[in-house]
Amino acid sequence: MDTSLIGTINLTIHAFLVGSLLLGLHRKIMARIQGRPGPPIIQYLLHTLKFYVKEVTFPITAGNPLYIFVALLDIAIWLAALIIAIDFKSSLLIIIGIYVLQKIVEHGCGLSSGSPYGKLGGVRSVFSAAAEVPLFAVVAAIYLTTHSVLISDILSYQEINGSLLFKMPICAFAFFVLLVSKTPNSPFGIVKGKDIVSGYMTEHYGLLGSIIYIADAIAYFVLLWLFIAVFIGPSVINDPILTLATMVIMTVILAFINGLTPLLAPHHSVMLQMTIAGIVLCDVLYRLITGG
Repeated sequence: MDTSLIGTINLTIHAFLVGSLLLGLHRKIMARIQGRPGPPIIQYLLHTLKFYVKEVTFPITAGNPLYIFVALLDIAIWLAALIIAIDFKSSLLIIIGIYVLQKIVEHGCGLSSGSPYGKLGGVRSVFSAAAEVPLFAVVAAIYLTTHSVLISDILSYQEINGSLLFKMPICAFAFFVLLVSKTPNSPFGIVKGKDIVSGYMTEHYGLLGSIIYIADAIAYFVLLWLFIAVFIGPSVINDPILTLATMVIMTVILAFINGLTPLLAPHHSVMLQMTIAGIVLCDVLYRLITGG
């Protein structure tokens, strides 16, 4: 077997296991904050394995081709993001394009199930697309500073000029808000709010539910890795132990934020994220005027 293929398989397994354990840690810390013992840290991994061995069933209201396709598309999207970001260290624009496809998955998951809760989650996913607006502005600001959107070039820039975290704090904050929005029980998590059971995932269980769980674990790993690579730099990302330690620290911070913050109403979530986008756009305009 080709060594590059073996490396990709190893990276995928690593991303899934680390992402699952970090999400389990996130849930454990949230439980402790709320005065509960909480599940074991491996609970997310156990959930994934439990769904994997369960029988695949289809709701009678489901549109079967789309119902199956969106789950497969979900894992394909994040596997592509994993390889493009970490293996190839390619363009941030491609990563954004892949992330936007995730909204199609959320919308398709909700509509394909036929469940009213799933449909409402799918509709809310359209509103939650406001989270992508700050992301586009962040990439524009990064380009004006580093004169490149390639992850490899951004890492090289930071080797010479230092971390972007302190040079671009507003952009780092906007990207961090994106991380908050992707974590479980987030104040921005309107697509999976408890008021609509599990949102767009309500009717996906069995093998298809397991596939979505795997995709979510990989997505969490990829987004954490991107934040570290783009804003903290090669001094951390080139050391696997430091990278893992930073991911754990960020997960603890995210768990505290989510554990202490109530779920926002859909319109409040959109308004807040659009406000952040406006602040980042002001930062972009400032960099345009001052020449980066």
